[in-house]
Amino acid sequence: MVKFLKSGKAVILLQGRYAGKKAVIVYMFEEGTRDRPYGHCLVVGLAKYPKKVIHKDSAKKTTKKSRVQVFLKLVNFTHLMPTRYTLDVDLKEVFSGAPDSLTTKDKKLIAAKSAKAKHE
Repeated sequence: MVKFLKSGKAVILLQGRYAGKKAVIVYMFEEGTRDRPYGHCLVVGLAKYPKKVIHKDSAKKTTKKSRVQVFLKLVNFTHLMPTRYTLDVDLKEVFSGAPDSLTTKDKKLIAAKSAKAKHE
Protein backbone atom coordinates (compact mmCIF):
# COMPACT_ATOMS: atom_id res chain seq x y z
CA MET A 1 0.00 0.00 0.00
CA VAL A 2 1.25 3.47 -0.87
CA LYS A 3 1.93 5.76 2.07
CA PHE A 4 0.44 9.14 1.28
CA LEU A 5 0.61 10.60 4.79
CA LYS A 6 4.09 12.06 4.97
CA SER A 7 5.86 14.86 6.75
CA GLY A 8 4.93 18.22 5.24
CA LYS A 9 1.55 17.02 3.92
CA ALA A 10 -1.38 19.42 4.38
CA VAL A 11 -4.38 17.82 6.10
CA ILE A 12 -7.78 18.83 7.43
CA LEU A 13 -8.79 17.69 10.91
CA LEU A 14 -12.11 15.87 11.08
CA GLN A 15 -12.67 15.37 14.82
CA GLY A 16 -12.22 17.31 18.03
CA ARG A 17 -11.85 20.94 18.96
CA TYR A 18 -10.07 21.90 15.74
CA ALA A 19 -12.40 20.02 13.36
CA GLY A 20 -12.37 21.61 9.92
CA LYS A 21 -9.06 23.39 10.50
CA LYS A 22 -6.06 23.04 8.23
CA ALA A 23 -2.83 21.54 9.57
CA VAL A 24 0.54 20.22 8.42
CA ILE A 25 2.06 16.90 9.47
CA VAL A 26 5.40 17.30 11.25
CA TYR A 27 6.17 13.82 12.63
CA MET A 28 4.69 10.39 11.95
CA PHE A 29 4.27 7.53 14.44
CA GLU A 30 3.01 4.71 12.21
CA GLU A 31 3.56 1.93 14.74
CA GLY A 32 2.35 4.02 17.65
CA THR A 33 4.02 4.59 21.00
CA ARG A 34 3.62 3.09 24.46
CA ASP A 35 0.91 5.52 25.57
CA ARG A 36 -0.70 5.74 22.10
CA PRO A 37 -0.60 2.22 20.60
CA TYR A 38 -2.19 3.29 17.30
CA GLY A 39 -0.90 5.19 14.27
CA HIS A 40 -0.85 8.91 14.91
CA CYS A 41 1.06 12.04 13.96
CA LEU A 42 2.11 15.40 15.34
CA VAL A 43 0.45 18.25 13.44
CA VAL A 44 0.83 22.01 13.50
CA GLY A 45 -2.27 23.85 12.37
CA LEU A 46 -3.92 27.23 12.16
CA ALA A 47 -6.42 27.81 14.96
CA LYS A 48 -7.17 31.37 13.80
CA TYR A 49 -6.73 32.43 10.19
CA PRO A 50 -5.63 35.92 9.06
CA LYS A 51 -8.45 38.34 8.32
CA LYS A 52 -8.99 40.22 5.07
CA VAL A 53 -6.88 43.37 4.78
CA ILE A 54 -8.23 46.33 2.85
CA HIS A 55 -6.38 49.31 1.42
CA LYS A 56 -7.66 51.95 3.86
CA ASP A 57 -6.50 50.02 6.97
CA SER A 58 -3.68 51.59 8.93
CA ALA A 59 -0.36 49.80 9.32
CA LYS A 60 -1.19 48.88 12.91
CA LYS A 61 -4.54 47.41 11.91
CA THR A 62 -2.96 45.55 8.99
CA THR A 63 -0.42 43.84 11.23
CA LYS A 64 -3.13 42.91 13.72
CA LYS A 65 -5.33 41.43 10.99
CA SER A 66 -2.38 39.48 9.56
CA ARG A 67 -1.73 37.55 12.77
CA VAL A 68 -2.37 33.84 12.97
CA GLN A 69 -2.79 31.55 15.95
CA VAL A 70 -1.34 28.03 15.78
CA PHE A 71 -1.95 24.78 17.64
CA LEU A 72 0.11 21.62 18.19
CA LYS A 73 -1.66 18.32 18.48
CA LEU A 74 -1.11 14.57 18.36
CA VAL A 75 -3.87 13.24 16.10
CA ASN A 76 -5.03 9.74 15.18
CA PHE A 77 -4.75 8.89 11.46
CA THR A 78 -8.49 8.24 11.25
CA HIS A 79 -9.20 11.83 12.27
CA LEU A 80 -7.29 13.33 9.33
CA MET A 81 -8.28 14.00 5.75
CA PRO A 82 -5.19 14.42 3.57
CA THR A 83 -5.16 16.98 0.78
CA ARG A 84 -3.08 16.96 -2.37
CA TYR A 85 -0.93 19.83 -1.12
CA THR A 86 2.43 19.75 0.62
CA LEU A 87 4.19 22.50 2.54
CA ASP A 88 7.83 23.16 1.66
CA VAL A 89 8.62 24.87 4.98
CA ASP A 90 10.64 22.56 7.25
CA LEU A 91 8.82 22.49 10.59
CA LYS A 92 10.96 19.69 12.07
CA GLU A 93 13.57 22.20 13.21
CA VAL A 94 10.89 23.85 15.37
CA PHE A 95 10.71 20.74 17.55
CA SER A 96 13.85 19.50 19.26
CA GLY A 97 12.28 16.15 20.18
CA ALA A 98 8.99 15.15 18.59
CA PRO A 99 6.77 13.90 21.42
CA ASP A 100 9.08 15.54 23.94
CA SER A 101 7.93 19.02 22.95
CA LEU A 102 4.37 18.33 24.11
CA THR A 103 5.20 16.93 27.55
CA THR A 104 5.51 20.20 29.45
CA LYS A 105 3.58 23.43 29.04
CA ASP A 106 6.77 25.50 28.64
CA LYS A 107 8.17 23.36 25.82
CA LYS A 108 4.82 23.35 24.03
CA LEU A 109 4.57 27.14 24.29
CA ILE A 110 8.09 27.64 22.90
CA ALA A 111 7.39 25.23 20.02
CA ALA A 112 4.06 26.98 19.27
CA LYS A 113 5.71 30.40 19.16
CA SER A 114 8.39 29.24 16.76
CA ALA A 115 5.79 27.46 14.61
CA LYS A 116 3.75 30.68 14.52
CA ALA A 117 6.80 32.59 13.31
CA LYS A 118 7.34 30.02 10.55
CA HIS A 119 3.68 30.24 9.45
CA GLU A 120 3.65 34.03 9.36
